[in-house]
Amino acid sequence: MHIVDGALSNPVVIGGAVAAAGGIALGLRNLPLEKIPATGVLSASFFVASLIHVPIGPSSVHLIMNGLAGLVLGWAAFPALFVGLLLQAVFFGFGGLTVLGINAVNIALPAVLVGLALRGVITNGSRWSAAIWGGIGGALTIALTTIMVAICLALSGDEFLPAAKLVLVAHIPVMVIEALLSGAAIYHIRRVKPELFTALHEE
Repeated sequence: MHIVDGALSNPVVIGGAVAAAGGIALGLRNLPLEKIPATGVLSASFFVASLIHVPIGPSSVHLIMNGLAGLVLGWAAFPALFVGLLLQAVFFGFGGLTVLGINAVNIALPAVLVGLALRGVITNGSRWSAAIWGGIGGALTIALTTIMVAICLALSGDEFLPAAKLVLVAHIPVMVIEALLSGAAIYHIRRVKPELFTALHEE
């Protein structure tokens, strides 16, 4: 769900860069050595999932898997997703460097917030309960990311309002797919490596 260079107003771009810097700092602060392998795997998952995208005006539609990153990593999802966005911008021209900050905020902040909100039910419930909440979290993260992208476009000019509405509608199928993938991934993690959540969410 990349916003391309030149689509946003300067205040939105600058505000996004500042917010991204704060999120990355918090994420790195919550990224001890034992979290690094899982962070790398989820960053790579995000990178691969969003390689195939369909352009829609100043944005695009594609799988993101940011919900799964937020559910597993918490604040550490911020640097993980930022690295994926940076590599995509450098190697494939997705999004762009000037909008890297706001793209990171739009994709990582909803993931972090949903992950923190659902931490307890994912960790303490049964595997099937965790899978259901994981699916809800995956879909909710996409919904929040889409809303944030739409708001950024709307704040940058009335000419982007039609594109903002289109982005919202176009991501409904993505929410369904991400819900299924996130739920399945959470169930699998709870079955084969349940201690991952405990290790990753230690304060």
